[in-house]
Amino acid sequence: MQKLYTSLFAAVLVVISLSASATAQTFPTDDPVIKKMWELGVENSQTPVLAHELIDVIGPRLSGSTNLAAAQEWVLGKYASWGVSAQKEEYGTWNAWEAGILHVDMLEPRVSTLEAELLAWSPGTDGPVSGEVVFPPANLTEENAAAWLSTLKGKFVMMNAPESMCRASQELEKYARPETVTKLAEQRRAAAIDWNTRLSAVGDFRTRDATIEEAGVAGMLTSRWSGGWGVNKVFSTSAKTAVALDISCEDYGLLYRLAESGNTPTIRVNAEARALGVVPQFNVVGRIEGSEKPNEYVLLGAHLDSWHAATGATDNGTGTITMLEAMRILKTAYPNPKRTILVGHWGSEEQGTIGSSAFREDHPEVMEGLQAAFNQDNGTWRFERIEGQGYLGAAAHIPQWMNVVPTEISSHITLELPGAQNNTGSDHSSFVCAQAPSFRLQSPYDEYRQYTWHTNRDTYDKIVFDDLSENATLAAMLAYMASEDPVKMDRSLANLPGTGRDGQPRTWPTCRPARRSAQ
Repeated sequence: MQKLYTSLFAAVLVVISLSASATAQTFPTDDPVIKKMWELGVENSQTPVLAHELIDVIGPRLSGSTNLAAAQEWVLGKYASWGVSAQKEEYGTWNAWEAGILHVDMLEPRVSTLEAELLAWSPGTDGPVSGEVVFPPANLTEENAAAWLSTLKGKFVMMNAPESMCRASQELEKYARPETVTKLAEQRRAAAIDWNTRLSAVGDFRTRDATIEEAGVAGMLTSRWSGGWGVNKVFSTSAKTAVALDISCEDYGLLYRLAESGNTPTIRVNAEARALGVVPQFNVVGRIEGSEKPNEYVLLGAHLDSWHAATGATDNGTGTITMLEAMRILKTAYPNPKRTILVGHWGSEEQGTIGSSAFREDHPEVMEGLQAAFNQDNGTWRFERIEGQGYLGAAAHIPQWMNVVPTEISSHITLELPGAQNNTGSDHSSFVCAQAPSFRLQSPYDEYRQYTWHTNRDTYDKIVFDDLSENATLAAMLAYMASEDPVKMDRSLANLPGTGRDGQPRTWPTCRPARRSAQ
């Protein structure tokens, strides 16, 4: 049962900044294990090689894909080569899908190749398919919707409002007149409302795509601009027969302007895609057995799956590599931990933290014996923040563990203790909801959200390897200190900040059952 605390410490967020002082030493401790970890992780980092093999060679790792299966075998091979025990643990099934070559070209009113991506699980085209591009007219109502639907056979339908400008917001705000920024924002909101009003004549958000697809369209076009130059967020589709495409912000706007002016564009799409049936899904779990407290656990984690439009470099290739490298460091520098050290390379995080939730359900003994879990899921830059996730015990343990960390790393990290659970929705949440101590190793968010999170630009070249090597080294050091700590983590819960006017704290999150299939 959650305990309510009235102490100042429990009720108020305490922020500890681990700033380097003028007299700080590189190593605050003479601990040979810490020094060995620095040598292995920073001076002899394997992260560039690991990143190339995972991100460049294997590539994107969509749930159910052969690439994800290949990545899991690659992880197992790495652990075998380092002498780390690891295995795949099946937790359910998912729909397998494989995309091939995609070409999208405008043929009329002029020839131009368009930047596009298939939405995940989209049908292919069975060869090149050409058709006009149309959009829902301004006068579309429930009364004339059937008539409009009857005109769509063989055409490509624009499913969301175009952007009036594809310029990155930070530059617009820096250089444009304030009234221009305001006007564009108002235009954007009005266009989205107007477009949704038009499509509401066809059906609600749950039915309109199927209704349009049933009209015999050649394809459905979307564009989910991410607010930066040349970058879109690319997700999935429920389409069964019509090809579903994401078109770049710039090209989507071009198609709309041509269609709106009466210069109706014709595009040709050649999309290779195959549905491969239902396949089993796995987590990969590695283990270094504890020598004194084998039934107590330190858990490192990161999801291995990604979206498919790029190569999943920072979401979450870097998290995967952080934990792989941390385990390599641990196996060499700390081969006989006091507590058992586990690592989870989770599946299907992008479909709702499925792999980590299934691990929680399948391993109650780990939840019961968990000393601490550390998860990483946005690796654009070095770690800047560790939040206590609302555990009072975090304030007694995490600063102690950080005390041995070289100042080159620790001086850049802020601890928020006990924490307000500011970050949810990633795999650490799968354990926090069970009141098992789990912490997020947080990198900066703004650029990550804009440019690489779930986008077509999440590629190897975005990785900062100086930061990645330090991140992996810190993960190993935290696992070491958590394993060595003579005291078990206290799971007493702090009051979470309230969201309403009554001043009452938020309730602790509850766990949802793991969704173990796509059906």
